[in-house]
Amino acid sequence: LCCPRSTRTNKMFQLSRQLAPTIKRQLLNRAFTQSASLSNQSLVFIEHREGKINSATLSALNAAQQISKDEIIGLITGSSKADGFEEAIELSKKLPIKKLLVQEDESLERYVAERISPIISSIVKERSITHLIGGSSSVTKNIFPRIAAQLDISQISEVMKIIDPTTFIRPIYAGNAMMTIESGNPIQVLTIRTASFEPIKVDESSSNEVEVENLGGPVKSTGDGGGTKWEAEVLTKSARPELGSAKRIVSGGRGVKNKENFDTILTPLADKLNSAIGASRAAVDSGFADNSLQVGQTGKVVSPDLYIAVGISGAIQHLAGMKDSKTIVAINKDPEAPIFQVADVGLVADLFEAV
Repeated sequence: LCCPRSTRTNKMFQLSRQLAPTIKRQLLNRAFTQSASLSNQSLVFIEHREGKINSATLSALNAAQQISKDEIIGLITGSSKADGFEEAIELSKKLPIKKLLVQEDESLERYVAERISPIISSIVKERSITHLIGGSSSVTKNIFPRIAAQLDISQISEVMKIIDPTTFIRPIYAGNAMMTIESGNPIQVLTIRTASFEPIKVDESSSNEVEVENLGGPVKSTGDGGGTKWEAEVLTKSARPELGSAKRIVSGGRGVKNKENFDTILTPLADKLNSAIGASRAAVDSGFADNSLQVGQTGKVVSPDLYIAVGISGAIQHLAGMKDSKTIVAINKDPEAPIFQVADVGLVADLFEAV
């Protein structure tokens, strides 16, 4: 049987009306994405220390390439009197960027947010920057929210995936759910979760150098830093890899029972593996380890190739900081411990015998 021609025509007309908004939206999104790659201009904040570029910055550059391709500008700040600043500039010239902006001033020797944020805000406005991007670190967590406030927009933090130049995925609820954000801001201020973006490779022997623009000084827009003064920085010297960028990590929890056990059990294992040492919040709160070793939502977020959890039950806050590790090994005497839900290899045993 066949429907009358008038009925078929009517149904086709109704169907076309229903599909029209969807098709129009898809075409607009496609056109926007294609044109956005040409018009977007990203500014990447380059963090450095002692002549080396922070690995978080290299992850941020990976993200910037997904948004702006060849329209990427780098910004490095510091003082010529600081150790390694000139070396950091030379290394920055090897990065895959279109231009390098250098803001040098004695007042910028340290990352004081009240001094640096007005400088970056001015650059963003004056140069029609569409995306300000930095790797998620203690520095950007202090500076970027201020920049967003000065620009009167919302910051998007811990971006894990870029859908298009205005749509991003970030974690919520301690990493147990993902939120897709479509931003209507004219400028995007983003921090990138480094575990989600592979750091770009820098060829230090490359002869290809980018255009360098010295912004000059002295810096006038920062005033007295809002009353903030840098007093001191105390660094813990260690022959071990830095926790945030280590390829292998051995972490201990409350199950090790005391500080003496923490040191005598974890240290030899970490020495054998040439790994960094981490700790759960419970271990830190109990005085087993220093706060700088804490892994988790309120500590460091890590993504090593190998993560060994010794005596860690697996609180949701801890899992949020290490669940992106490539291989997770858990040692715990409780077979119901939540850590086993994310572990690739689990050993139900007494840690004092197993390790």
